[in-house]
Amino acid sequence: MKPYRYDDWRRLIGTPVEIRKDFGVVRTGLVDDAMEDSSALWIAADAGGGRTLFTAAEGFEVWIRPQELGGKLCFKMAAAQLCAPRR
Repeated sequence: MKPYRYDDWRRLIGTPVEIRKDFGVVRTGLVDDAMEDSSALWIAADAGGGRTLFTAAEGFEVWIRPQELGGKLCFKMAAAQLCAPRR
């Protein structure tokens, strides 16, 4: 599936993402944590670098690439979770 920008960063904790700025990919990795208001998020440390903070105010965007998961309903459930309103 084609990647798309996702603005509710808090919902992405534990999800693999691309961090982009000025139309280019800056970093990829798993979201370790995010601010409730989606103003900032942290990408977990990995072989590509340490734990890193990215902020919306600095022009960073978060892009996700939906992927089909194993099992009959996993893909539908994952899509529904991303689109469901926050409580």
